[in-house]
Amino acid sequence: MWRCRLPAPFTGLASLLQALLLVVVFAAPAGAFETTAPTAILIDVGTGRVLYEKNADDPIPPASLAKLMTATVVFDMIKKGEASREDTFEVSEHAWREGGANSGGSTMFLPVHKTVSLDDLIKGLIIQSGNDAAIVIAEGLSGSEAKFADRMNAEARAIGLSHSHFVNPHGLPAPGQEVTMRDLAILAEYLIKTFPQEYPLFSEQSFTFNGITQKNRNPLLELGADGLKTGHTAASGYGLVASAAKGGRRIVLAMSGMQSLAERAREAKRVMDFGLQDFEEVTLISAAEAIGEAKVAGGSQESVPLFAREDLTMLVPRGSLADVTRVIEGNGPIPAPVKKGQRAGWAVFSRGGEPIREVPLFAGESVESAGVFSRIAGTVAAQFRSDDR
Repeated sequence: MWRCRLPAPFTGLASLLQALLLVVVFAAPAGAFETTAPTAILIDVGTGRVLYEKNADDPIPPASLAKLMTATVVFDMIKKGEASREDTFEVSEHAWREGGANSGGSTMFLPVHKTVSLDDLIKGLIIQSGNDAAIVIAEGLSGSEAKFADRMNAEARAIGLSHSHFVNPHGLPAPGQEVTMRDLAILAEYLIKTFPQEYPLFSEQSFTFNGITQKNRNPLLELGADGLKTGHTAASGYGLVASAAKGGRRIVLAMSGMQSLAERAREAKRVMDFGLQDFEEVTLISAAEAIGEAKVAGGSQESVPLFAREDLTMLVPRGSLADVTRVIEGNGPIPAPVKKGQRAGWAVFSRGGEPIREVPLFAGESVESAGVFSRIAGTVAAQFRSDDR
């Protein structure tokens, strides 16, 4: 069968186009999954593939999900030696009034003018979602909330959060403060990959400070997730950013705008289960195994085994490969001598008769040219085969 191959300079473009095509071909069927969350995104961390999204670029108020950016700045400062967990900061009257017990929001219950370690403040920020902890951190590390927010935005731009802007470290309503679910998912991935030693804090079930024990508000921690954060204000509704791992895979989900704690817990669990249970990672080609052979003309052997240079692994909806076929197309008969690693064929994957991916194959070993008598014998044998037809 005749096929059009792109010349070498365009193979990178061809690979990109094929990869995009695979996403389309193996996407979950339309209407197969839906959530009541107004805005949501689900990403497979290993492949970077978006498994589900709904209005993921709509700007919304962040609520306490902004504290993920606050934590990122703190971890970065500690990593760079600009701060230490042993540092202590005084609880200002502003932090006490705006984020303390009388504020009506989530709080660490910090006593005014008390000196607190950064280590305790980090735990209060992440586990208890303390608004007072966020303000003390901002004032202690940058001098004010506004200056700390400047650092949050600089860090956000460096990470690649292109549609988010922060005005304060806690996420309470403020003009101009907004995030998107896509940006928050990117931020969650960054936190997990860049600060693996800090990430376990997000799975701590409770924290006790000043004799008061508070539980982590993330409902998925008891259902298989291992982080990150919840948030709620009247303007944003109930939101959540979470991550979970299973079978060597990790997913990140971000969703917001739900109307109740119960809806958030239910929908987050559904999205998490969809990401972990409805997709599978499959190996279409293993580079360690010969997957076919190509004919050799005038060689010391009649064929050469074919190998791919690397494994071809894909994340696909479970069971979606049932009707995918693979055909090995050789470039042969290949004239001898054949060098190991020489391009020698293609593995063509098709669905419904339409090719969806072509993978180059290479000779797994060298084949020398046959001697004169061997070539004569081969020619005679070929003639007899021709006469028989």
